[in-house]
Amino acid sequence: MASILKTIYSPQDLQNLDYKELQCLAREIRETLINTVSVTGGHLAPNLGVVELTIAIHRVFNSAVDRIIWDVGHQSYVHKLLTGRQAQFSTLRQYGGLSGFPKRDESIHDAFDTGHSSTSISAALGMVLARDLKGEKYSVVAVIGDGSMTGGMAFEALNHAGHLKKNLIVILNDNEMSIAPNVGALSSYLSSLRTDPKYSRSKDEIAELLQKIPHGPKLLKVVDRLKDSLKYLVVPGMLFEELGFTYLGPVDGHDIKAVTTMLKQAKNLGGPVLVHVLTKKGKGYEPAEKNPDLFHGVGPFDVVTGAIKKIPGAPPSYTQIFGQTMINLAKQDDKIIGITAAMPSGTGLNKFAQEFPNRYFDVGIAEQHAVTMAAGLAAGGYRPVVAIYSTFLQRAYDQVLHDVCLQNLPVTFALDRAGLVGDDGPTHHGVFDLAYLRSIPNMVIMAPKDENELQHMLKTAVYHNAPTAVRYPRGAGEGVAIDSQLQTIPIGQAEVLWDGEDVVLLAIGNMVPEALKAAENLRAQGISAAVINARYVKPLDEELILHYAARTGHLVTVEEHVLMGGFGSAVLELLERAGLSEVKVKRIGIPDCFVEHGKQKILRANYGLTAEGIAETVLAGEQRLHKKRKRIKAVWGRE
Repeated sequence: MASILKTIYSPQDLQNLDYKELQCLAREIRETLINTVSVTGGHLAPNLGVVELTIAIHRVFNSAVDRIIWDVGHQSYVHKLLTGRQAQFSTLRQYGGLSGFPKRDESIHDAFDTGHSSTSISAALGMVLARDLKGEKYSVVAVIGDGSMTGGMAFEALNHAGHLKKNLIVILNDNEMSIAPNVGALSSYLSSLRTDPKYSRSKDEIAELLQKIPHGPKLLKVVDRLKDSLKYLVVPGMLFEELGFTYLGPVDGHDIKAVTTMLKQAKNLGGPVLVHVLTKKGKGYEPAEKNPDLFHGVGPFDVVTGAIKKIPGAPPSYTQIFGQTMINLAKQDDKIIGITAAMPSGTGLNKFAQEFPNRYFDVGIAEQHAVTMAAGLAAGGYRPVVAIYSTFLQRAYDQVLHDVCLQNLPVTFALDRAGLVGDDGPTHHGVFDLAYLRSIPNMVIMAPKDENELQHMLKTAVYHNAPTAVRYPRGAGEGVAIDSQLQTIPIGQAEVLWDGEDVVLLAIGNMVPEALKAAENLRAQGISAAVINARYVKPLDEELILHYAARTGHLVTVEEHVLMGGFGSAVLELLERAGLSEVKVKRIGIPDCFVEHGKQKILRANYGLTAEGIAETVLAGEQRLHKKRKRIKAVWGRE
């Protein structure tokens, strides 16, 4: 049978297909998703669950004119396939290829850049207001689900949209509920009844008649109360009705015809409308259906077996070491609490949850709540550890500052995926945490050079009587031996790994191993480079750094973080306070830009965050410093 998918060059081509052909198209799309993501990695289960829904959306709406906003955006792969990006789909999440999320500069069919959760309804409402202020006519649709409704921002937007009564369609992709035929049939009937213009006219005519007869107004109130009572019993969407939305559904999200019919109803209604669609995450691929959490965001895998492809003999990941260390610490101390925001497996707390169910809390996609709840636990005498990806803690900045740091509470922030995360791109790179945390009083910030140091830092953080953040990268560790006994590291104490006379490489976190390799390369070229593992971004080991700065006159900071406000900035501030203005400082990090998606190895090389890049930076500046160095040493009198 000829491929139907290959005949789809734009969403308009869907209009020429009957429902039997659309079902064949859905099967082809699933095959393409599975085969592609098995090579590139990506968000498989969410996309398998929205195949029919996406087809129906593009049958009803014109995405070149109408605005379709995908919440988070990790379920937009089908949308990309239907909007002229088939030829590039094999480049998904690859450097220079298609993004794994909607991108306005990638296609006119992508209305809004997304990547973080619970933002779609707010963005959609803003577009609705822009549309109406301009007097334009087009539909605005927010597609939200896959946990995003656990984020408070979604309900803030629903509340405001219901108040404004503007024409807005919200599609709730509910992939957690099974379809109950009896409830679904009754709800579909009631939805059809409410959207039938004849029904609306009848209600108005009856109300007008009752107003004219004796005791009619009282009777009308009784009827209204009775009607509302019945609706609360039989309509599952009364929460949305109370927020001002017309609720339609639930509808089987894998029935293209049924979804299409309901979306057409929603399009013809006025005011805010919520369409409740029931889907199955991972549908059509048995391994993903059985384990949707694993296949939510997955690396390359074997299509036949579903087995994840792993590098033989690879060291444990930083995430795994964090999770095991949390268990080890909790066994010794019943005051330790684990908290995550809908990422138990991603943060490594899933095994902790099994061992200590009473001391584990998954708050949903609600980072703000997670942080302030942790503050309350700390105020109550516990030692909470909030495990959140670096990029997602940005969402709770005020809570970190106001609820934790202002009160100097002992909350530990375990910042996974710090630095360049790779294929998910600019919305997920954790390259701003040092800058947004370093300026807050009472905050202590540390970063381990390897997975062994991570476990010691975690113990240090948990028992430090102040807010503490430990940042660590995505991926495998360095393969070092893991100590069986945990130690604490004195706050603000760095360590000298290599001594040297010509230049000091001051590195933080996972850049320390690269600095060591760079120093080895430099020594082969006659340059003596000291290497310091800073360990702490705040507080810095001031005495050690100043000693080596004066001794060598040439200091290079290395961080997998933005340069503005980061680790190198902290070192410059230290030198300014000490009056060491003549020390030559070169900072290696990420410039003032958003970093594209691509493999971590490629991105690090682009920004000089490799041994070769560090060595080249040192060599470029070494000759210019030869004369200055003697003068600085003479002034400070230190050799």
